[in-house]
Amino acid sequence: MERVVVTGLGLVAPNGTGREEFWQALLEGRPGIGAVGFSTAGGRSFYGGEVKDFNPLNYMPAHRAAKMGRSSQLALAAARLALEDAGLSPSRIKRCNTGLVLGTTMGESQVGSHLVDSYCLHGDGFSRPGMMGRFIRRSTAFSIASHLATDLDLPGPVLTVPTACAAGNYAVAHAYDLIRDGECRVMLAGGVDSFSQVAFYGFKRIFALAPERCQPFDLHRKGLIVSEGAAVLVLESMESALMRGAPVVAEVLGYGMGCDAHHMTVPHPTGLGAVLAMKTAMKMAGLATGDVDYISAHGTGTRANDEVETRAIKSVFGPLAYQVPVSSIKSMIGHTMGAASAIEALTCCLAVSRDFIPPTINYEEPDPECDLDYVPNHPRWRPVRVAMSNAYAFGGNCSSLLVGKFYAGGKRQWAGR
Repeated sequence: MERVVVTGLGLVAPNGTGREEFWQALLEGRPGIGAVGFSTAGGRSFYGGEVKDFNPLNYMPAHRAAKMGRSSQLALAAARLALEDAGLSPSRIKRCNTGLVLGTTMGESQVGSHLVDSYCLHGDGFSRPGMMGRFIRRSTAFSIASHLATDLDLPGPVLTVPTACAAGNYAVAHAYDLIRDGECRVMLAGGVDSFSQVAFYGFKRIFALAPERCQPFDLHRKGLIVSEGAAVLVLESMESALMRGAPVVAEVLGYGMGCDAHHMTVPHPTGLGAVLAMKTAMKMAGLATGDVDYISAHGTGTRANDEVETRAIKSVFGPLAYQVPVSSIKSMIGHTMGAASAIEALTCCLAVSRDFIPPTINYEEPDPECDLDYVPNHPRWRPVRVAMSNAYAFGGNCSSLLVGKFYAGGKRQWAGR
């Protein structure tokens, strides 16, 4: 089977666009969370993670941007940045049968919200000529991947994965399978969601929103922060990458998935699905618990998630759980929904490439139920051979992805960039 490497990283996040700006923001503990840009009930100010400086015209012509929702625009920007980072030319994209797998939670929710606003404020809704057709073309979740495939002229398979907040890891996993099985030599994989009023008010309704900041694993955590963003990774067969002299950032070693089938929104109390996903990922990669040097946690900052996630890590890693650094970048960028695990997988690639672990900021007082090493408030230099990205979603969808330093020979011959 083909070995699969990562040769390009592109993202648009609330605290930085492009991998270098984003990575620097993580190491500085710089948050991308502020007052949201829409009117909230009673005129109150709520907080979220919006990409404030995003201009779609930097990545696409105006006539194409006008036909897309914001999620498509964010995803296309991330994909172009990833292809540029990988040094892939249009001719190479065609020769390699390049495809795309993209995860999302809310799809183009902003398009629907704008339609509702139009109806409520002006009473016109679908009454204007062509409104229904434009809405359908721009609002469906699969239109995001379709827009990218069209604009990037991708000849390979194109797929949308809607497994909510774990969708990014699912997308990378499926792209990994396609390359490993020899169906494609290059795949784009990632996740995207634009800031959603539906998600915002939905999480508010179930009392899962934090008022101003996200504090994963802290005793006084109050919930998550709804956010937006997009991340795309270029996955490539090792043979293809070496043949064209591509800069290899990391290698995808394996993945695991599990569904605890416990509750629509609440995780299984023992972390059943999370445990299964982590164990399956390590089995696929042929790794033991002692081989994992960093865990990028789902770390939403809710009472239930952080306790159960800690419990699951201890169940899998045993006494070694206290020696493995665990951090949550959601403390800095909020919960980007379908983009979350894609951004976190990208972060793991940078961690193994740069040997730095990003911090969990806003960590002030330890919780006795969350007693692992959460890399509080400051980044940490540490050799990272293998990093694990964990993501858990509504419906019990759980996923774990393992990435490691690229090595030319056996698994003990680690030789990162």
